[in-house]
Amino acid sequence: MEFENKVLSKEILYKLYETGKTIASAESCTSGRIAEVLTATPGASTYYKGGTICYSNEAKTNILGIDANLIAEKNAVSEEVAKEMVKGVAKLFGTDYAIATTGFAGPGADPGIPVGTIYIACGTPEDIRVMKLSEDEGRDENLKNATHEALKFFVEYLREFYPEPSDMDSVPKPEAK
Repeated sequence: MEFENKVLSKEILYKLYETGKTIASAESCTSGRIAEVLTATPGASTYYKGGTICYSNEAKTNILGIDANLIAEKNAVSEEVAKEMVKGVAKLFGTDYAIATTGFAGPGADPGIPVGTIYIACGTPEDIRVMKLSEDEGRDENLKNATHEALKFFVEYLREFYPEPSDMDSVPKPEAK
């Protein structure tokens, strides 16, 4: 795992552990990479409740409860579907927050939606932020970038509500499970 992702994971741990909040993930194109980073930090079980890899449209509909008509109308790779993924996974796991990704990492894509188009959504079911990535740097780099950007985006979101503690050493550290 990249050092930058470890740093982001640790900040997420401190913020969520300190506040008693929880998170889940719904990943399509990133295929569990976000969950891997979130659970790499000892103590993650105190705030990470689970995740889904909803790679197919059927999984998005059957597991996350996304309306198939929305997917047909907007495409699975859309801001609207990314938002619904956040809502669906937060409900599924009963969490305060969620992160979701949906996109075309490559090589295939749909007409009108180029390879490298990835939507990242995060927040609470009532306050969802979305960002769009659009650079195609090849499948591996696209997935690496999407994972890193998703974590960074969520940390930035958390910082709005939970400013940096003045002394990170004063934050209680969870015990490994």
